[in-house]
Amino acid sequence: MIEVVRAWLSTNEIEATEEQLETGEVKISFTLPGTKKLQTPVRLDLGRHALGIHAFVCRRPDENFEAVYRFLLEQNMRLFGVAYGLDSDGDIYLDARLPLSAVNADDLDRLLGSVLTYADEAFNVLLELGFSTSIRKEWAWREARGESTANLEAFRHLRG
Repeated sequence: MIEVVRAWLSTNEIEATEEQLETGEVKISFTLPGTKKLQTPVRLDLGRHALGIHAFVCRRPDENFEAVYRFLLEQNMRLFGVAYGLDSDGDIYLDARLPLSAVNADDLDRLLGSVLTYADEAFNVLLELGFSTSIRKEWAWREARGESTANLEAFRHLRG
């Protein structure tokens, strides 16, 4: 299985780090490039029997938790191969776990493509739902100082 992952990373020109644990498990970390979410950090856990995929999407929302979690649960109903979840800090991840026997190059490509697509598509929605107060403050702060607001353009409608 590790050869399949290494080949996928090489084919897609993605640099990764590998960590071999005493248990025999291998953790591979890399970043997928996106459009709205410019980078999605991903960790693959290759165990004796399963492959775990863990992709960081967004930190714990500052506000509007119910709407954020409702959005995530509704999204889970339509996702392929992965699901949204929370870690112990409340940060949002896309996660999957598959038996090693079921993973091949095509499936790995499909799953990591899903991770990239879902993280990218949901990112601005999650920011707007969970961080609108911070976005408004940031917009006002930048405008008051003559700073660029280019990376806030997707949230122009929140401008205070």
